[in-house]
Amino acid sequence: MPALTSKHATVLVTGANGFIATWIVGYLLEQGYSVRAAVRIAKKGEHLLRTYASYGDKLKLVEVGDVSVDNAFDEAVKGVDGIIHTASPVGLYADEPSEMIDPAVKGVVGILQSAQKHAGHQLARIVITSSCAAISHFSTVPITLSEADWNDGPVKECEEKGRNADNLSKYAASKVLAAWEFVDKHKSEITWDIAVINPPWVFGPVKHDVASFETLPPSNQYFYNAVIKGDILGGFPAITTPGHGFVDVRDVAYAHIRALEAPAAGGERIICCAGSFVWQDIIDVANWLSPKPYHTIAKGEPGEKFRAITWNTEKQKRILGIKFRTLESIVRETLTQWAGRGY
Repeated sequence: MPALTSKHATVLVTGANGFIATWIVGYLLEQGYSVRAAVRIAKKGEHLLRTYASYGDKLKLVEVGDVSVDNAFDEAVKGVDGIIHTASPVGLYADEPSEMIDPAVKGVVGILQSAQKHAGHQLARIVITSSCAAISHFSTVPITLSEADWNDGPVKECEEKGRNADNLSKYAASKVLAAWEFVDKHKSEITWDIAVINPPWVFGPVKHDVASFETLPPSNQYFYNAVIKGDILGGFPAITTPGHGFVDVRDVAYAHIRALEAPAAGGERIICCAGSFVWQDIIDVANWLSPKPYHTIAKGEPGEKFRAITWNTEKQKRILGIKFRTLESIVRETLTQWAGRGY
């Protein structure tokens, strides 16, 4: 399968000013790649240019506007050797499912169409950021999941309930309806392949432009609310919620690059998960830290913890070979950064 074989290659990163993508851009530059950073508005990319100024013209911005508009990526894809597509809606506050689903689906299909028509034969691979929400939502019973599983429930829920569907279901649905159909339909016409990275809850230090707590990524806001305020998302018990997986943003970022480079990643969807957690796990780690980054840490609640979902990550180990950071490392480094910034 096609893969990048030279560190002198040029990689297009979409949504380049985002939580995960800003780390991706940095790691690509560190390894010698040239990066074409696609942002909706040029001003949104200025932080990238400041952060990575030492790399000079190895980093270039390209403004693409609304990624759900036809032909948005036509110019951006020209001449690149690899593409990492992270751009997608991540806010969880849309009223209608279409407000989240349409931009995500149109964005991913749009970049595949642009790549097919305008990238050139040197393009080897497109890596797409999806989510473990495309594999499973929450569970109330113990289950083990792998890349063979698909989360169709949220799609049906959105079709049936519309604006009354759960916000996380809308997000999951926007990840389920994506790229494989396009690739299968056009497989005789394209010379590149795709790989899909499926992270669960992504936590960790931020490197993108975050002015205040309110502009932290949603996952980190929920983390902050649980640990500092004792406010658990949805008001559910801390010892059972979310019963899902976690991973450090830096490990997910590196996984995208490995997926560009590893021949065996082509045509695969890969779970990138460090382990399972409930909010009480994070609260407990925060209380064990010494010294504590914050004077006030929530206590959560006593009781036996129930982590419903176990993730089978054998494919990641075999193909990407990433050793994930521990929950303790994530909590320590994240809280230390936030405290230093006054969040």
